Amino acid sequence: MTARAVIPTWARPVLAVAALIAAVLVLRLPVAGAPDARLLLLLAVWLGAWGLNAWLVAAFPGPQVRALVAVIFGVTLIVLWELATRLYEVPRVILPPPSMIGARIMASTQTLWVDVVQTFFKGALAGFAIGTGAAILFALIVDRFDFLRRGLLPVGNFLAALPIIGTAPIMVMWFGFDWPSKAAVVVAMVFFPMLVNTVQGLAATEAMQRDLMRTYSASWAQTLLALRLPAAMPFIFNGLKISATLSLIGAIVAEFFGSPTRGMGFRISTEVGRLQLDMVWAEIAVAALVGSTFYGFWALLERRVTFWHPSQRSR
Repeated sequence: MTARAVIPTWARPVLAVAALIAAVLVLRLPVAGAPDARLLLLLAVWLGAWGLNAWLVAAFPGPQVRALVAVIFGVTLIVLWELATRLYEVPRVILPPPSMIGARIMASTQTLWVDVVQTFFKGALAGFAIGTGAAILFALIVDRFDFLRRGLLPVGNFLAALPIIGTAPIMVMWFGFDWPSKAAVVVAMVFFPMLVNTVQGLAATEAMQRDLMRTYSASWAQTLLALRLPAAMPFIFNGLKISATLSLIGAIVAEFFGSPTRGMGFRISTEVGRLQLDMVWAEIAVAALVGSTFYGFWALLERRVTFWHPSQRSR
């Protein structure tokens, strides 16, 4: 049951204002003398944000308000994280507050940028381009010659099942400690998901559509360009979005097994050993931002290319 069904419309702004007033009152209580005040404060902030979002959705329906609701929800989680770590005096080694993580990001922008260049632009992006490009080309070959589908797809399935923990040290030994070994790990991770999605997309056309192309005496290449490849675009973009998330993960994990003195994985493993958890969380935050941006790029491009698909019409 949603918040709109539970809370009447007239009560939503009242709930938001009451929760915020309660939060202010709780802040004036001595936390040491009132053990429940901290929990009451957290609940007041959560209920206040919930009531505000419910009122916004009911009063101003539309996509812009939905985006604002998502922003308010994210900010609420960060505020609750900050309050919980400070009110309960959580050790910084276990979980630093967001303010400390933000301060570390601002103080280490040069180091973080060097790590992003090493891990994402050199390792993840290169491996993503090579792996997805090779998978699409291989899918076209497999689609053209059926015996390759029966013979080589099981081999690709076997390679995809290999654990990254085992393949990453081997790639480091083969290609060295710099970014080419990380790109090789990314290629191994993204190749099979991209291959499977492309092969399924090429087979997604209906028999009547293919028969129509035969009546036009269309060749295999003409049918591919005019019918099958456009129909496969939703599947191809699905593989690209999956590969976008896997590429950064693979590059970071590969750096745990050997890397020059830069890179996100190198920094995380090094700072964990030094108990500098604020720097670790700063790297995690930057990695999440970069990965989300990379994924969002392909999602936006998908909406532009496959606007005709039923999955995109309601967006």
